[in-house]
Amino acid sequence: MLTSIQLFQLLKNKLGEREVEALVDFMESKRKESNEANSKVLATKDDIGGIKVELGKLETKIAENKSDIFRWVFALFIPLMLAVIGLYFKH
Repeated sequence: MLTSIQLFQLLKNKLGEREVEALVDFMESKRKESNEANSKVLATKDDIGGIKVELGKLETKIAENKSDIFRWVFALFIPLMLAVIGLYFKH
């Protein structure tokens, strides 16, 4: 990979010193813009840590909801079975 100085040295005789300097400056500014854009998109360790905390909270809520659903099913199952048994012995 060429550095800016190496690129400058290679092209200065063919294009001229000012033109190559302008080209190198332009390429450097585009590289910096690209790096800044990438840094806005990439996740940091802090972002991942926050996501892990939120996932932990979500898992806790799911576990609580599972136990609530189990209690409701059990609470409705007993009267239903009693009604079925009552109907069975009625005949």
